[in-house]
Amino acid sequence: MTAHGTDRPLPLSVDRTSPVPLYFQLAQQLETALEQGRLAPGALLGNEIDLAARLGLSRPTVRQAIQSLVDKGLMVRRRGVGTQVVHSQVRRPLELSSLYDDLEAAGQRPATTVLRNTTEPATAEVAAALGVAEGSEVHLVERLRSAHGEPMALLRNHLPPGLLPLRTEELEATGLYRLMRASGVTLHSARQLVGARAATTGEAGALDEERGAPLLTMERTTYDDTGRVVEFGSHVYRAARYAFEFQLLVRP
Repeated sequence: MTAHGTDRPLPLSVDRTSPVPLYFQLAQQLETALEQGRLAPGALLGNEIDLAARLGLSRPTVRQAIQSLVDKGLMVRRRGVGTQVVHSQVRRPLELSSLYDDLEAAGQRPATTVLRNTTEPATAEVAAALGVAEGSEVHLVERLRSAHGEPMALLRNHLPPGLLPLRTEELEATGLYRLMRASGVTLHSARQLVGARAATTGEAGALDEERGAPLLTMERTTYDDTGRVVEFGSHVYRAARYAFEFQLLVRP
């Protein structure tokens, strides 16, 4: 296990006189190395047996330390590859913001692949959300959002026709809400539903997950400052890499 950009081993050690469990000491040092960039995303961890021998620890202790980071979404075990470093889980506050902006705020490097950018007849669900007639033409945008080359979410948005021009190259360069604001749309509020379900075969393939892996879901209907519906979004996120964060207040 070496520092990013060097062949030098990470300076890891444990204090056996400390009341802090040995596995936790090791996990904290590895997490600090991740935060400071000394363990790069995509890096493979060394052999657990070698690391245990180097630190004078048992293999179960080392395995417990690494598993605690896997549970946090900082590392992932891949069959046939080993334990690999990933970026920390993105925690998204439940406010009217875009995934693109949230990833940038979290220090990630968002990238977008547009899968579809077209018009289609509105289904009953989409028509009800957008307040248009069922079967009328609405704009559909489907995108795969990634960070540091790793897929994060599949985004499906329906918009009223003629709301703003949506060019594929612009959708791949920035976030949808930024394009709306640049076109004079003033976002005001949204109604949002968060849930979870298992990944379909297609979703699993796009998100680099196993079929049936847990996904977070979000449906959002967004309004501008005149009360007009400007988008209906239906998104799925990798549960291992993403979380929604709530702030709860006691009712007086």
